[in-house]
Amino acid sequence: MERRACIARSYLEKVLVDEAAEPKGLPLSLLEDITNDFSHDQEIGSGGFAVVYKGILGDKEIAMKKLSNVLMEDTEFDPEIECLMRAKHKNVVRFLGYCDDTQRSRETFDGKPVMAETHQRLLCFEYIPNGSLAEYIKDAYREWGTCYKIIKGICVGLQYLHDSLIVHMDLKPANILLDNSMVPKIADFGLSRCFGENQSWDITKNILGTVGYWAPEFSGSGVITCSADLYSLGVIILEILTGHKAHERIEHVLESWSDRLERSQRDTLCEQIQECYQIAVECREFNPEKRPASARDIINRLQEMESMQVCTKSESLCISSFNSELLLIPLRSLYLNHWCW
Repeated sequence: MERRACIARSYLEKVLVDEAAEPKGLPLSLLEDITNDFSHDQEIGSGGFAVVYKGILGDKEIAMKKLSNVLMEDTEFDPEIECLMRAKHKNVVRFLGYCDDTQRSRETFDGKPVMAETHQRLLCFEYIPNGSLAEYIKDAYREWGTCYKIIKGICVGLQYLHDSLIVHMDLKPANILLDNSMVPKIADFGLSRCFGENQSWDITKNILGTVGYWAPEFSGSGVITCSADLYSLGVIILEILTGHKAHERIEHVLESWSDRLERSQRDTLCEQIQECYQIAVECREFNPEKRPASARDIINRLQEMESMQVCTKSESLCISSFNSELLLIPLRSLYLNHWCW
């Protein structure tokens, strides 16, 4: 392998074990080598804009997103790199490096030899072996504790992105990966926008994304705000609760979960389900002003609910202990009277 690729391999190995290391440009020859020249056997996913390959680097694995010609323009590629370089959080898929390669080759056009440029653009990420949230949602036996952990993790990741002035714009179950501990990691920043310090909105004429997760104001007039991500979040939470995208009444949602909840914790878990349902409904409000103000507000609501549940549980234990003490008083009296007599 060429010297530049060898140096890049060493650096990529360092990035995999050192989370403080910055992502950097990687040569195409290295990425070809660790994917066996982008062989079909290494393909792990594909979509309209890219094919994803698994790369093998010693005993480590990485995911490599090879962009299609649709995203060859600098105006599309550069903003995605900027967003990925900003986003460093446990609930965001980790960005490892990128490749922007241009080569000239002699081709034939209209029967005449010409020099043509070939562009290759790739993005490298940590490899998440547990699949996406879209696959987990289909599991009829999904466990509520895990679902609640995923919902809260997505909210924390989204709060981080918005605090970093990043609007995702394509939040959906397929773009949320789950690691071995079922920690959700937000992925795919191909449509994301990085705002300036004093910027809170933008407008685009290119309405791209996934139907069903678009906020009404975006699909109608191309308005981009953090609130648009909250709308998508609401759709995702309802999907986690119900197993599909169709809306259901809270009574039906609770009934569908009743057999899967531990009897001793049923009241507590039902309260969590109801709160998540209410948050999802509010996020899906047509009017952005009626949605929660931010992902942070949603997290605060969940934490307040958890705190109240802990207090309620503690009070119940105290009352139970107090009642037990009261029951023991007559027994103690009887015991003392017996020996006094």
